[in-house]
Formats: sequence, structure tokens, C-alpha cells
Amino acid sequence: MAFKSTQPPAAVPDSPEKLILDLPRRKIKGVLLHQGEMMKSYCSQALNAANVALQLPTGSGKTLVGLMVGEWRRRKFQERVLYLCPTKQLVHQVVEQAEEQYGLTVRGFVGAVNSYDPSAKAEYQLGQRVGVTTYSALFNTNPFFSGQQTPDIIIVDDAHAAENYISALWAVRISRSEHSNVHTAICGLIRPLIDPANYSRLTGKWESSADVAWADKLPTPTFQEIRDEFRDLMDTQTAGSDLRFSWSMVRNHLNACQLYITSQDILLRPLIPPTWTHAPFSSAKQRIFMSATLGGGGDLERLTGCTSITRLPVPSGWDRQGIGRRYFMFPGLTLPDSEMSDFRCSLIKDAGRSLVLVPSDQAATEVRDEVATKLGYKIFGAGDIEKSKKDFVESEQAVAVVANRYDGIDFPGDSCRLLFVEGLPRATNAQERFLMSRMGANALFNDRIQTRVLQAIGRCTRSLEDYSAVVVTGEDFPNYLADPQRRRHFHPELQAELEFGIEQSQGASLKDFTENLETFLDNGPKWEEANNQIIAKRAAAVQQVMPAMGELQAIVDREIEFQKKLWQGDAEAALGAAEGVLGILSAPELKGYRALWHYLAGSAAWLGAQSGTSGLAAKARDHFATAKKAAAGIPWLVELSRFQSGDQVADDDKSLVFAQIERVEGIFDRLGKLHDRKFDAKEKEVIDGLNSKEKGPFEGAHVLLGQLLGFSAGKREVDASPDPWWIVGKLCFVFEDHAGALGTSTLDATKARQAATHPDWMRANVPECLGTNIVPVLVSPVSRAEVGALPHLNTVLFWNLSDFREWAKTALSTLRELRRTFSEPGDLVWRAQAAELFERHGLDAPGLLLNLKSKVAADILGSK
Repeated sequence: MAFKSTQPPAAVPDSPEKLILDLPRRKIKGVLLHQGEMMKSYCSQALNAANVALQLPTGSGKTLVGLMVGEWRRRKFQERVLYLCPTKQLVHQVVEQAEEQYGLTVRGFVGAVNSYDPSAKAEYQLGQRVGVTTYSALFNTNPFFSGQQTPDIIIVDDAHAAENYISALWAVRISRSEHSNVHTAICGLIRPLIDPANYSRLTGKWESSADVAWADKLPTPTFQEIRDEFRDLMDTQTAGSDLRFSWSMVRNHLNACQLYITSQDILLRPLIPPTWTHAPFSSAKQRIFMSATLGGGGDLERLTGCTSITRLPVPSGWDRQGIGRRYFMFPGLTLPDSEMSDFRCSLIKDAGRSLVLVPSDQAATEVRDEVATKLGYKIFGAGDIEKSKKDFVESEQAVAVVANRYDGIDFPGDSCRLLFVEGLPRATNAQERFLMSRMGANALFNDRIQTRVLQAIGRCTRSLEDYSAVVVTGEDFPNYLADPQRRRHFHPELQAELEFGIEQSQGASLKDFTENLETFLDNGPKWEEANNQIIAKRAAAVQQVMPAMGELQAIVDREIEFQKKLWQGDAEAALGAAEGVLGILSAPELKGYRALWHYLAGSAAWLGAQSGTSGLAAKARDHFATAKKAAAGIPWLVELSRFQSGDQVADDDKSLVFAQIERVEGIFDRLGKLHDRKFDAKEKEVIDGLNSKEKGPFEGAHVLLGQLLGFSAGKREVDASPDPWWIVGKLCFVFEDHAGALGTSTLDATKARQAATHPDWMRANVPECLGTNIVPVLVSPVSRAEVGALPHLNTVLFWNLSDFREWAKTALSTLRELRRTFSEPGDLVWRAQAAELFERHGLDAPGLLLNLKSKVAADILGSK
């Protein structure tokens, strides 16, 4: 064979934005002004920085910027460059975009390592082509991109979406459904360490939908009691399962991990992913993070475990101008749930091609069935468009239904003009859920949640000329976007679009929505007139900085240092880092987060004391005590009382009312704030039921009232079962409803005996009540009892029916009053106000017990 001819190295321009001009196969004239400015800023300010963050809004062409920077560095410095994407679909998209639009050949790597193309591997390893792959391909226990293949430059696309992908390497997520044997074994191990109610939730035996969102954490000292047994159990149970990989990364660092439990899974992970221990990532000369938002609170550092990130903000002008045009529709403001299906199908027919983003596989199945039955359109799933969207785009009538994926799927231009976003989970894992809902640390995640929102609503607006209708549905997402307190932190363009959309949605009929969509899709003079309203609103909008961002940014390096020292086994140094965090945290919005760090400091001190370091036991007790004082509205912190001296034990009564308030938050969140219809329906069900003399409606209303008041309430229709029960903490009320009796009648011995024996039935049949103080209560209009009934009523409390109904009215009006000021779960100021109102009106469990305690049924019904 003839020898190959070699070409001399091509000249490399002095800046990445000029490189596009040397690509003859490109189909674009060049980079846009803001893209060029970003690349120039990179060269002048961050060329040699270890960690760089580029802020490029969703749809502003950050893929081109990332590829040009990567290709330029590959050519100029002969470096291996690896471009990371969240999903396989995005890898295919980037490779196709590079080839078809920019005339640049890059190599994609997806699937198993042994399926990688040998030529592509060689070209990447020799630094001849940029490699494009998923986060998971780098963050695993045996990546191809390690050793001799370790990248010099790592470009992280959609860095704001990286948390779950990066942390997965050190996160052991034990699903109750997917890893049932492991889950069952761990439940048995930790059962003695948690209360019966939480054990029921953990094992999937719960009475209320509120328990779906429940999240808890084993305190570090408690976890230490079972640490060695836990390790042995996991070694045995994970052998041969997919859990063995992440388990191998953390098994020798259990002191540095947190154990979270929910009604769906058990999660073991460090607070911050220890990426500094993963050589394929940490050994790179430079890591370039590209994100739609950089935030000012250190969130990128917490997501990636990197410190000292050089931030290059969005180019001038993009602080006012957005990407494309979105017309928001909020059907929940005016249409009842019964019309939602017809509404969706009507809009899909007008648009031709639509994208539907839903939060779960179950919701996706419901939408698919609806479209198939009513429209007969071709339906695409995430797998169908993973490699290419060609089939979808070429279909005149098509619906793409994607579950639990709010980023990484782009439909620019005419490919899709109608986007449905149904719900948007604020928390994507157990740690986030616990910190937000239980520790009141919402301020920590404000920026992260906002970024997820921006990603979701920008799927169909990828360039300046794009336009898309966005239909917002679900329980919490419409509330989030419609809340004026949140909107003020959005980009002015988005504030204007949302305000216009809300105004147009209020009072609109199904016909109004359909006609407005047609006008928008026509994109003619009528829409131009409406668009001018949005532009005027944009001019008046002012974007406000989220609260406490400065403090959160100031502490992040110390937070990472805390995790590093724990990972190294240096508890005393970790304590010093935690106390450094506490020395800065003072903003009132971070009260819950400050309490968390007192707990973490106490945990580090506890670990140090257990390893023999003198003086740290007292430090642990002090930090645990201060954690509770720092945020009285967090009932979880009461669990730390058993690790303190006796005079520091918290008031159990206060913890009970706050436990109720936590559950009330979840109920309010699901009912939504856009309108009162759902709350009104619940209120009517309670009022109508309690005014009924029929057994079924009354007892159903009794259960519902308990749930609305934050109790774990239930009722079972089996032989000899009691009527409703209300449980919170260590207190359980079990009721005998005698509402159908006449006020002039006499209580017989059978009814009295039933009420008296309800506690025994509860202990035998409701595991949640084990270990609680079970209080039997008779609700009745009677004023007398038969002589034979009185001996059974000495342990039964009496609640006069009319008094109970009046109390219920007060409860409902109090809930309505609190709902007006409710914003989101975890708001500690609102919790304090709610607890005060509950206590004032006797709606808290301790107050209710105090009110009923003097009303012994034997005394009241035997004195007539």
C-alpha cells in the first residue's frame, strides 16, 4: 500500500470565535454577537482557570460556544477535549448539530464501552477529535475516559441539570419497588430507630396521599449505632445488583454520608458529591461549565464539588431580551378539571405537533391513552426521539409524550409550536426533598428550581425567531409561575410573558383559549398587536435578586471543605469548617439552613467524640441544642434531644403542633393557590358530612377534617373497628362517632364498650399507633348513659356533637385564613404564624387533649 500523505498543522486563530470561519462545510455565516463576546471573554479572563462557568441563556446557542472553545483548545494546545451532555439524546443532537450546521466532525460515545467505535476512540485519545458523551460515561466506577484517556478539558453542557447525574456515582438509591429485597432488609434494620408512623410510610403502608411526599433522615448519631451492621447487610444484599457500583464508592466513608428515607426509596449519599476523589474529572486541566444561569448563591459549586469557579456572565443586553416568544396559557385559572381533556385535545388538533412533559410514567400513560382514543395521532416517547427527531418532525399529526424529563429535548423552528408542561417537581431526590420540606432550606434551592423552570418552558424556543405556546397545568407548577413573589426574580421577558398569559387566561372559556392559540400560531397582525403588550410589560419589569444569595456564595467553599474533611475521616477539621459556615450565616431567610449546619457541626463533633477526641462530646450537645433554638419550627430537630443532657430536652408539645403544620403545608401545596375551587370542595365535604346524621358521610368528613388539620387520619370498615383516628407524633385520638343519636336518647353499654375497647383494636391493627398515647373519644349529642355503660366510660373522653361541629367550623376558617398567606412548604415564618393560630384556637393536638381531658364520659353522662 502507498504511504499516507500528511498535512502540516493548520494555523489556529487567536480566539475561538474566529475558528468557525475556517470550517468550509458550515451552514451558518458565523457566530452571533453574544456568542463571540462570550468566547472573547473566555480567552481574556479564564483561559487558564481550573474551573470556568459560562452563562448562556436557554436557546442562545451555547452548544456552538462550547464546541468552538473545545475545538480551538484541541487544535491550539493539542489537548484531549470531552464534551458532556445529560442524556444520550443530547449526545446524538450535539454530534448531528456539529456536523450538519457547523461543519465540524466530533465523535459521540454512547452505550457500553465495548461498543465504542475503535476509530473514534483512537481519534479522541490522540486528540484528533472532540469527544461527546454523557455525564454517566465519565462518572462511573470504570470509565473509558480515565488513565491514558483522561480528558485535559471537560466541557459540561447544561451544568444546572448535572446534580443527579454527577452525584449518582456516590448515591445509593434503594427503591422500594426495584430493590425490594434490599429495601426490606434495611427497613428491618432501622425499624427500632424510627417511630411506627414513619416505619409505615417507609414500607408503603400509609393512609393519606400526604405521605407520598414524606421525607426523613436518620440523624448521624443514630446511623452510627447501626453503621457496621448496615455495611455488612449492604455487602451481602448488593452483591450482583446494580447497587454494587455506587455502594463500592461509599462503603468505606459511611461517616461522611447521610441516610434519607422516603415512602418510595432509601438514599445514602454525601451532602456534596466528592468529585475531587474521581480522577477522570478532577485531573483535567480545566472544567468548563455551561449553564443557563450562574446564580449568586454557590449552587454550581454544590452541584459539582468544585471551588473557585470563574464566572463569565451573560453578555450585555441579554438581561432584558429573551429567547424567542412564549404565549403562556393557564387553563386551571378558569376551566374545571372535567374540561381539561377536551381542552388539551382541542389545542393539539390546532397545533398539529405537540410536546407534552409530565412528571411520571403513570401520567404519561394517561396522556397517551387520551390522545390515542380521542385523536388517533401518532405518539412518540423519549426513546423514539433519542437518536433523531426526524420521524416526529415529518409527521403532520404527532404528540411526543415524555415523562420526568424537563431538559435536553429541543424542538426549534417549526418542529413544534405547542408545549404542555404538567407539573414540575421542586425536589428531584430525597436529599432535596428533606432539606426543603423538613429543614426549611428553600432559599438554598431557589436558584436551582428557577433554572429547572426555565429549562422546561424553553423546550420549543431555541432561537430568537422561535415562538411557542406553553400550557401550564398540574398541582404546583401553575402556582409557582403565577406567584407574583416568585415572578419578580425572573428575567423581565419572562415576567412580561407570564403576566400577559395570566391576564388572558383569567375568565377565558375553552373557545377563547382555542381562538387565542390560532391567533398566536398564525403569527400575523393580530398577534403583533398582542405582542406589543408583552414588550410594554417587559419594559416596566425589574428583575430582583433572590434573597441571601451573597451569604450562600460566601459559605460554599467552607461547605465543600466540610465534606472533604469528613470524607478523609477528619471529624475535628470538619467541625471547624462547619463552624466557619455558621460564622457567616445570619440572614433570616436562612434560619432553617443555619439550623441544619448546627446539626452538621454537632454530628461532626459527635463523630470526633466517638473516635476519642476529648471535649467534642460537649460541643456536639451544644450544637444540637442550638440547632433547635435556631429554628423552632422544625420538628425533625427534636429527635436530637436524646443526644443532649436532660435539661436541654425540647418541649414535645411544640414539636407536635409543628408536625401538624408540616403536613398542612403539603395539603395546601397540593390544593394549589391559583384558585379556591379545590379547597372549597374539601371544606364543603367536611361541613356537609358533619351536618349529616348518616354514618358514612359523617365519618368520611371526620377523617378529612383530621387530614386537613395535619393529623395522619384514617378509618377502616371492618368488624369491630373504631370510627376515625387522628395520629400525630406520640398522640393518637380514636373516635366513636355517635352522631346519628338523638339528644334525648341514652347511651347503652354496647356503644360504651365499643368506645372503651378502641385502643386495644388500634394497637392490634394500626402499627402507626404503637408506642403512642391512645385517647378514646366519644362524639355524641346524648346527655345520659345507662348505668351499665358507665364503668366502660371511665377512660373515654366525651365531645358533645354540637361543640365538635362548632370546633370544626373554627378549624376550617382558620385553615382558610392560613391558606391566604401560604407560599410554599418549609417557610419557617409562616410555620410560626400557623402554629400560633392553631394553639390559639385549640387545633393543636396537645391543646385538643387539654380541652377534652377534663370531660370524662363517665362523669358527664353519669351526672344527669
